[in-house]
Amino acid sequence: MGESELDDLLRQLHERLGAARSLDAEDRRLLTAVARDIEGVLGKSEVRAPSASGLDALAVKFEAEHPALADTLRRLVDALGKAGI
Repeated sequence: MGESELDDLLRQLHERLGAARSLDAEDRRLLTAVARDIEGVLGKSEVRAPSASGLDALAVKFEAEHPALADTLRRLVDALGKAGI
């Protein structure tokens, strides 16, 4: 998976965050921080990549109320793994 595909998944994550009106402030903050960390890794900065298990746990948390967001998180886990991040 190339960087452009990861960029596309991050764009989808941002879109889904914007559309998810029922997220509480803490969940929104956490997801925004994850997106920022991934963007930092893609930008080759010194930011530590979020763990796959942490992203997967977030996906499980959002499965019932935000299935599109959960799907995007799972796709990010897969993409990051394929990219060796």
